[in-house]
Amino acid sequence: MSRYLSLRDLDWPLIFIALLICAVGVVQIYSATRDTGWQDSWWKQIFYILGGLVLLWISVSVDYHSLLNQVPLMYVTSVLALLGTVAVGTQVFGSRRWIPLPGGAHLQVSEFVKLVIILLVARYLTELKTDELELREMLKLAGLVVIPTVLVLKQPDLGTSLTYLAILVVGGFLAGLRWKYMAVIAVVTVLVLPVSWHFLKPYQKARLVSFMDPDRDPQGTGYQLIQSQIAVGAGGMFGRGVAKGTQTQLRFLPVPQTDFIFSAFSEEHGFVGVVVVLACYFILIMRIVQNAQTAADRAGMYLCMGVAGLLLFHMLVNVGMVVGRMPVTGIPLPFMSAGGSNVWSNFLALGLVNNVRLRRFVN
Repeated sequence: MSRYLSLRDLDWPLIFIALLICAVGVVQIYSATRDTGWQDSWWKQIFYILGGLVLLWISVSVDYHSLLNQVPLMYVTSVLALLGTVAVGTQVFGSRRWIPLPGGAHLQVSEFVKLVIILLVARYLTELKTDELELREMLKLAGLVVIPTVLVLKQPDLGTSLTYLAILVVGGFLAGLRWKYMAVIAVVTVLVLPVSWHFLKPYQKARLVSFMDPDRDPQGTGYQLIQSQIAVGAGGMFGRGVAKGTQTQLRFLPVPQTDFIFSAFSEEHGFVGVVVVLACYFILIMRIVQNAQTAADRAGMYLCMGVAGLLLFHMLVNVGMVVGRMPVTGIPLPFMSAGGSNVWSNFLALGLVNNVRLRRFVN
């Protein structure tokens, strides 16, 4: 760490809010997995959080300008790692997303590629040195982002691949892409959607259909969404209490410790608990935006806003999914859902934000 930097200059409110959300997640994971085959998930989550803090420190310690200089190498490495995942990754529930590690652990490479995409977008847009992004330059950047997106789709993992596109959209918007170009892209996207339907896996098509009408197959494709909505509604104003939610404890709600942890939390903590957690996410994202506003350069601003856009997209899609306003895509809730790779990538992202913050006064 440079002598010009100090630990007291870290964004401690940001880190505290993230740890507070993590603590809520650990309690909910414990409640949701009691007397199940995943009952040790809560203490594993604590281990992941501690590991995340170490990764945050590592991410802070290396000047983000040095990281931007290594983007080509990181990009090529990421593409090769995604190719390796498709070829030799561990298959779970029909998806090949994880690379096995010693000790029985698994690493989801696509989670860490999000950070590479953020760095890629930040470097590319910074080097343009313009306040108005032309369509040609946007298409070049989109071409770079599409390659890992397609590889993740092949796993298949629609949810994570969409996060890459979200980072791209945030970057293009901040770089001054003209509204007429945005309109053209939107029209082309709408026209391409019917064609993309034919490239989706059968279960992905079923999820989209069940999103429109979950009662069409209540015991099959619509089951997750129906049970999630019942759990959210059952929470009422103050919730049923920790480990007292019927949908969660009687195992009607699928995967309540990962993708549907917000449903389980809503049932056991009610409307008041939901408002408190959403307020924490709002503060978290606003702190990141504040760091973007005080960044020393455009690269730092793009990095912070890329992280803010990523976390906001995760939160909106996950919450929208569990209440039936968005299709089920398997996107975890940041800092709350169980799982090591997602927690570690989120803490690395917070490390990038603090990295920018610490160097805002360094020439």
